[in-house]
Amino acid sequence: MAQIYISLGSNVNKEHNLAVGLNTLLTYFPNSIHSSVYESEAVGFAGSNFYNSVLGAHTDMALDDVCLLLKRIELENGRTQQDKKFSPRTLDLDLLFYDDVVCDSPAQLPRDEVVKNAFVLLPLQEIAADFYHPTEQKTIQEIYRGYHNPQQKLWKVEFESQ
Repeated sequence: MAQIYISLGSNVNKEHNLAVGLNTLLTYFPNSIHSSVYESEAVGFAGSNFYNSVLGAHTDMALDDVCLLLKRIELENGRTQQDKKFSPRTLDLDLLFYDDVVCDSPAQLPRDEVVKNAFVLLPLQEIAADFYHPTEQKTIQEIYRGYHNPQQKLWKVEFESQ
């Protein structure tokens, strides 16, 4: 069984799309843990605020299959192949970790956003404080304690999956 962590984000009809994305993930990963939902300003472009969270689960799925599943869920929820990196998102699902795998394909693992963006790091440390980052050689809690980026503001929001 592999330990996986997936970040969820949306800034287009964000309440609805995040809830649909989460509920879809829960059908594949029913024994998972989900962080609080945080709202943050868009990073890298001018756009509506995002809702972000992280889901942690164990899976028997192969790495390739997890990546394909996440892409399929995004597409089923209005994401297009033409979406640019810094643009509005109906649903953004990124695999952050697959056990301690380090690779660039089929996904960048560990995802570099873990140490760069508060909207990933804060919800991740909420549910995986003791998870050991394989390239940083620190726990998520240790990375979070050393993180400082005052430009990235986020706040917890009330969220009910539908």
